[in-house]
Parts: sequence; C-alpha cells; structure tokens
Amino acid sequence: MVTSTALAGIVVVGLGLVLTPGPNMIYLVSRSVTQGRRAGLISLGGVATGFVAYVLAATAGLTAIFTLVPAIYTGIKVAGAAYLLWLAWQAVRPGGASAFAPKELPPDPPRRLFTMGLVTNLLNPKIAILYVSLLPQFVDPERGGVALQSLLLGLAHITVAIGVNGLIVLGAGSIAAFLARRPLWQRAQRYLMGSVLAGMALHLGLDRSRAAASVAP
Repeated sequence: MVTSTALAGIVVVGLGLVLTPGPNMIYLVSRSVTQGRRAGLISLGGVATGFVAYVLAATAGLTAIFTLVPAIYTGIKVAGAAYLLWLAWQAVRPGGASAFAPKELPPDPPRRLFTMGLVTNLLNPKIAILYVSLLPQFVDPERGGVALQSLLLGLAHITVAIGVNGLIVLGAGSIAAFLARRPLWQRAQRYLMGSVLAGMALHLGLDRSRAAASVAP
C-alpha cells in the first residue's frame, strides 16, 4: 500500500506544480476574470477530466513503456526540464507578464469551456512529466499493487490540483486586481515563480534515475 512518505512527496510535488504559472493556471485565470467564476469552474471541470485521463493511463501501465524504452523516458525528462526553464524565463524576462495578468478571451458556451479546459490540460507538459516520469518514483513494488498505488497517488495529486485551482478560479478577479494595483508585488510574484520553476527544471535535469529503477523491485 502507499506509504505516508510517498503520499506526502506527491502532494508536495503537486503543490509545487499547481502553484507555478503554466497553461492551466493562465487559462483558468483568464477565463474566470473575463467570463466569470461559473465559466472558470466549468473550465476546471475539463481540466479535472484531463487529470483523470492521465492517472488512468499511468495506472494501465504506461510506465512499462519507459522501462522497455529508456530513451523515451530520458527524452521526456529533458523536454520537461527545458519546458520548465522556458516558463521560468517567461516569468522573469523583461516585459514578462504574471499569470494573473490575464488575456482577454471571447465568451464561450459551457461545452466549449469544458473542452478547452480538457485540451489545455492534456497538452500541458508539466502534467505529462508528473504522471509519466515522477509518479513511478513514488511507487514501491515491494508493497504490492503497483496499479493501485499509482491510482491512489494520482488521486491524491488530483485532489490537491483541483482544490488549489478551484481557489484560484474563485479568487482570480480579486488576486488580479490586487496585483494590478501593486506592481512591486506582481514583480515579486513573477520572480518567485520563476525561481521555483528554474529550481524544478535543474532538479529534473540533473536527476540520473532511470525508468527501470523507478519501477523495478
């Protein structure tokens, strides 16, 4: 069964990812500010469905592919580190914008809101990295039920991600207005998030673990 250490580890990783600017946060904030909380929550439903799809894929044995073809696993890690560095640069570069400086989006009907939330999450490299290369590292085959462990860890991450994103949707307008009136706070938020992203990228890039090591007894 899943250990408390593994559960705490995936929760910490999940918090780090959900609190850093990325496609999900930018889309949910923009949608909530421009079309209201209801639209943001519908979009979040699509994002949540994307999380479930990734968890089911991981539980079905997606990690076995990376054990058989380690080069794919390595490529995913390198691509993930590069993407996180790009996000860090976008946060701190001159003229860079905060995730809470939302883009104007045209009003969309509920079905499109849900679909866009789903697609945004499915194409989010941060989530792919989490379930494909990080999740297996918290699974201990010696404790049995690898699929069940993956499912429970994935559900723990989904709970954290949906809870935090839900709070962001509900408070997006207030947060955006607060930061808009305080440029120094907005700049500090950008640099803090950029530093966190860069740290995660370096950690992922310097990690020498292999897919086989993460799933082998």
